Amino acid sequence: MRYEGDVYRPPSEARSLIIQATLGCTHNSCAFCTMYKKKRFRLRPYEEIVEDFHIARLYYPHVRRIFLADGDALCLSADKLLRIMDAAREVFPECARFGIYSRSSHILRKSEGELKDLSDAGLGIVYIGAESGSEEVLRRINKGEVPAQMIEAVQKAESAGIETSVTFVSGLGGKELIAEHAVQTGKMIGEMGASYVGLLTLILEPGAPMYDDMLAGDFIPLSAREILEELELILSNADCTGNCIIRSNHPSNLINLRGTLPQDKEQLLARVRRSVSDGNITDERLRYRRL
Repeated sequence: MRYEGDVYRPPSEARSLIIQATLGCTHNSCAFCTMYKKKRFRLRPYEEIVEDFHIARLYYPHVRRIFLADGDALCLSADKLLRIMDAAREVFPECARFGIYSRSSHILRKSEGELKDLSDAGLGIVYIGAESGSEEVLRRINKGEVPAQMIEAVQKAESAGIETSVTFVSGLGGKELIAEHAVQTGKMIGEMGASYVGLLTLILEPGAPMYDDMLAGDFIPLSAREILEELELILSNADCTGNCIIRSNHPSNLINLRGTLPQDKEQLLARVRRSVSDGNITDERLRYRRL
């Protein structure tokens, strides 16, 4: 495979074959993110993608899952994606699932019929970075999307038989918007009906506009205790009606959480409250304090 630049994938795609169908991110303007800053977005030629499938076949005798990178490859038309997936299946007939990153807008641009066709062809999961349920936080980080869009996109994909995994970022509102971010994020988790939710913790790195804001004192990050209190507030407001598997087990997180809402809600809240009361998690665990 001929990878260009840094390649990112969700934790659950660790054992998947990763093939770049696009390069970079179509938006690439989120104020907290540096993932694709060194890449200019473009589509990869179909012939190159197919060549990568054949190269991979030489090394991997069995490929159960394929993840189509980069940042939001669902921007491709349904016809192009179906053609790529058909080519993959010719090389890897044993492949049981495709995964892909997407912005909500790219889901909404596809018809229900197109999403159903993609589902039938093996697109099993779409990963969406929602970041926050607060419209004000999303505006400040220059997300370019609003909560209502994201909720609609998640429900549209799930209705077509495509599972969604939605990521939110603890601490993204800073001290000023801690309650706004937490309450609205919890409410969005409860409303949207995603199959999976992942909670990360904000890590600011040089090159991100919010990193400069932090150094200038315009963005005040949360302490470890505040992040845990925010997490408690998120979970308290997440009133899911259908099953939603929720995880807070990324290396950025201060504590590991694993459960299913709504049935494990009180257990998860108890775990967070114990961590707050114990006081064993200090600011030294926060990477942005050491940059």
